[in-house]
Amino acid sequence: MADITSLLPPSLNLPPHLSAHKYFFVCTLTVAAWDTLVLSPRAWRLMKSPEWPVLKLIFHFMRFFMPAEFIIVAVAFFDTKFTQSQCSHFYLFEPICTAILVSACSVVHVIRVHAIYEKSRNVLAGMTGLFALQVVCMAVACGFQRSVPLLDGQGCIAGPKHNWVGIYWLAPTLVYTASFALAMKRSLQTLAQKPLSYWKLMLRDGLNLYGAIWIVNMTNMIFWFVAKPTDTKDTIKTIVTSMAAVLTTTMTLRIILSVRGSLASGGSFAGSSAGPASSGSRGGTTHVISTRHTAATPGVLNINSQLSGVPGQTYTIGEMGSDKPRVDWDADGKSSVNEGKEGLVPSDENVNIVDPQHGQGGYGVKITIDRQVD
Repeated sequence: MADITSLLPPSLNLPPHLSAHKYFFVCTLTVAAWDTLVLSPRAWRLMKSPEWPVLKLIFHFMRFFMPAEFIIVAVAFFDTKFTQSQCSHFYLFEPICTAILVSACSVVHVIRVHAIYEKSRNVLAGMTGLFALQVVCMAVACGFQRSVPLLDGQGCIAGPKHNWVGIYWLAPTLVYTASFALAMKRSLQTLAQKPLSYWKLMLRDGLNLYGAIWIVNMTNMIFWFVAKPTDTKDTIKTIVTSMAAVLTTTMTLRIILSVRGSLASGGSFAGSSAGPASSGSRGGTTHVISTRHTAATPGVLNINSQLSGVPGQTYTIGEMGSDKPRVDWDADGKSSVNEGKEGLVPSDENVNIVDPQHGQGGYGVKITIDRQVD
């Protein structure tokens, strides 16, 4: 009995690994399209913000560059009329564009890790050195790519000429390994100041985003250096590369969006406010914060600052509201772990102030002001 596959055109008669490659690329396009749509509202709000720091510029560049690149790559991959002669002039498009995209992601990681370590020069030197190594390795590896010799109609795919060309992905994986390790170390350091469950710690500092990037790039490393192709037409080494680029980009975009406050200079570290509640101090001088109720204005909480026994200025809650308060990571109602009305952030009707002089207050809730006083 004749093999029916011999009657199929080359575009349908695909080797197993190439068929899996095409299915996986469809998944990659789905992730890219879905993530582009989901992030649109937040990207629009970010665009309307007045500042244009480096992280914001990179965010909008990656958000448009990533889908544009993979739409073009998908046309060459799935168009049955795209000949191998055309592919010989096009195959370097994906490696070069992906190198630009992944390098932009790495710049974000360098800036962000440098910021959460309070502008440490040692951290900056280490991360910048890894980034420089990545740029060199990816640039060199682009010169040792080839067009995989497929039949006309089976698609256009770039593949490595030698196994060592895997340094193209090894170098950025080192960057993301370092950023994940440093971010985790910085987060764990805050547990000594304020105990927090590992789940909430992960969500507060975005460790899940760093971890997802590390996992997808390590999976890509396994395919590059462990998987063995059956012949020169086998594309098994590059099956995960497109997904690695897309997920690295989407998770990096979320790292930028997760930054609390301004994006200037890489933003601030959410755990920097995790210290124990205490009275504010500056220059070694202690500021004592006390509260009192005013008879003329019942229900208004006044805060009286005393500097070394000298009466200071008295503020009401309404006056302090004109300042920009430092909001804790889980107290703004936007956190993934916000438990709502009766959880981490109580509603107004469940909060009652205890006056230390008159002993008023039904619920016995003690409020400590953790604030820098100048």
